[in-house]
Amino acid sequence: MKRKIITTSDGSKTIQIEDWNEQYHSIHGAIQEANHVFLKHGLLYFSKSYRPEITSEFNPINILEIGFGTGLNAFLTLIEAEKTNLKINYVGVEAYPVKKEEINQLNYIELISKEHDTFFEKMHAAPWEEEHFITSNFQLEKQKKFFKDIQAKDTFDIIYFDAFGARVQPELWTEAIFKIMFTALKKNGILVTYSAKGSVRRAMQAVGFTVERLPGPPGKREMLRGTKHSVE
Repeated sequence: MKRKIITTSDGSKTIQIEDWNEQYHSIHGAIQEANHVFLKHGLLYFSKSYRPEITSEFNPINILEIGFGTGLNAFLTLIEAEKTNLKINYVGVEAYPVKKEEINQLNYIELISKEHDTFFEKMHAAPWEEEHFITSNFQLEKQKKFFKDIQAKDTFDIIYFDAFGARVQPELWTEAIFKIMFTALKKNGILVTYSAKGSVRRAMQAVGFTVERLPGPPGKREMLRGTKHSVE
């Protein structure tokens, strides 16, 4: 499928799949969306609400990203880990990795943090299927697989669910997929996503999530956060 680099409303770039008219990030602002959905209502919410004592390598936050894509969410999470001295183990799952020439056209380093440029490059240069310390606070493993093939159980504290939208890939937003996500989370773990579709909320609730509607990022009225209060 034909792909091109476009500029979103906050000046940050993303990749557009022209055949689908679908982007890796919101056209209303790639960085703004990532910060709002995944950092504010994901990492920062969890670290303050459930694990305020997290400061050591022996008690890291374990994050699973569904759709590693451009690495934007991982990069912002790494910077937050450095800023607040959080220890994070990060697993990014992606069936179709973004090409190096596409990554080179993105402007996240310029807009977010030039001082962390080597870390962004190191994330993308890291071999797949291996664990790598990108910084002393941030360990990354990129896994090339389909989301349906994830077999983790009681492993993650946070899931960044950043798959392509249900309009173009409805099979990624089903009860079957959210059951895999629910199983992968620890008790009191959370899943955050930019989507606020009623069908998505109902699928999450059907597998056991307690779901909240939250104010969305620019261009979206709402987003969803699900919490795994019960054990299976």
